[in-house]
Amino acid sequence: MKSIIKVSNVSKSFLLNPTLFNVLSSKLFPNRPQAVFTALRSISFEAYQGETLGIVGHNGSGKSTLLQVICGVLQATQGQVAVEGRIAALLELGSGFNPEFTGRENIFFNARLLGLSHQETKQRLDTIVDFADIGPFLDRQVKTYSSGMMLRLAFAVAINIEPQILIIDEALSVGDAAFQRKCQSKLKQLKAQGVTLLFVSHAAGQVIELCDRAILLDKGELLMTDTPKEVVHSYHKLLHMSDESEREAFRAQIINGRQQSSAAQAVRNTPNAQQSQTHWTSDLIPKSTVWYAKQGAEIINPRIENSQGQVVNVLVAGETYSYCFSVQAERDVFEVGFGMMIKTINGVEIGGATSTKNHEKRIDYLKASYHVDVCFTFKCSLQKGTYFLNCGCSGIIDGQRQFLHRGVDVAMFSVIEDNQDATGIVDMAISLQSKHHAKAH
Repeated sequence: MKSIIKVSNVSKSFLLNPTLFNVLSSKLFPNRPQAVFTALRSISFEAYQGETLGIVGHNGSGKSTLLQVICGVLQATQGQVAVEGRIAALLELGSGFNPEFTGRENIFFNARLLGLSHQETKQRLDTIVDFADIGPFLDRQVKTYSSGMMLRLAFAVAINIEPQILIIDEALSVGDAAFQRKCQSKLKQLKAQGVTLLFVSHAAGQVIELCDRAILLDKGELLMTDTPKEVVHSYHKLLHMSDESEREAFRAQIINGRQQSSAAQAVRNTPNAQQSQTHWTSDLIPKSTVWYAKQGAEIINPRIENSQGQVVNVLVAGETYSYCFSVQAERDVFEVGFGMMIKTINGVEIGGATSTKNHEKRIDYLKASYHVDVCFTFKCSLQKGTYFLNCGCSGIIDGQRQFLHRGVDVAMFSVIEDNQDATGIVDMAISLQSKHHAKAH
């Protein structure tokens, strides 16, 4: 594979007291001791053409500093960065924009900073405007924009300058869910075209869904490079270790390579190893949830449970789970039915179930103030990715069936293991037989 970004032994330090005297002193007398903060320590890695590389780490681990060094915004204190191709970067919302300019003026201004001529930008203007979809705000000053509109405009410009490298630092955490899905769809398209993507996010679901590999930064050091799932797993363990000695011991294990080998050995030696990987993470909380108005009942606490009754949102393909919620009646209702739907991150409906059409599975009568617990049990036959869940209930009031309550994107989950023999979104358990025949004489 062709290396597009090569980071070699990069370190970056900042003066803790950057007065004019101290800055001049550090330049004139580089060997004189200075109080410094080291943000990056001997970082080395490569990113390849068409690869999406996730960069994971807690706040202050050095992620943003590393991206700024790669983009050339900051100069490394030590080491080298080799980059091949045009870079488009979303490092900070509003960077490269003049708040006094309109959105249209800033398209030309920002595109020029990214290397496009005025004529090239004019040729792509309609495409940029259509993707940003900010309506009349296009001709208003950027200082009047919300963070979501700023993201729309910045992302639309960045993807349309035909970059060879696209760098995104937490930008997709801003904006509504529909635009986030639109962005993720475009990122997959760019990847298919050979664009290399560096992606920083605290959201485990996004990293696992979008990235081919991931690196883990902690205290300015690169601790590991592995699959997104393994890196996210180690990141979460570090994040929740309050004891410093325990944390340092785990860091040492990762650095020395013992963590990966011991984890692999544990999987081989545990009879039900895949089930033990099932867990819940606070990163998989949907931001696009929409609840419709209540009309006789309220749906409460939608969740996924594993076979042990534990609430989870990181699933293993092939295992059995239950999608559960409670329905609290606010008035007397007859012939109550329930429904659910699983969707992809792009909103494609994969499958669901309803009891509304089956009178044997409906509840004949639900009295006001009573509640019912509902569980849809399913085998996870989905391939690796991130998915959303809808839920709803309906009943007969005053002789007519109507929705009592329903919600869209009320829960989300990721699938972290799948069947390598399956293709597409759903594993249909298709078996393959082949027979080898000798050449006929």
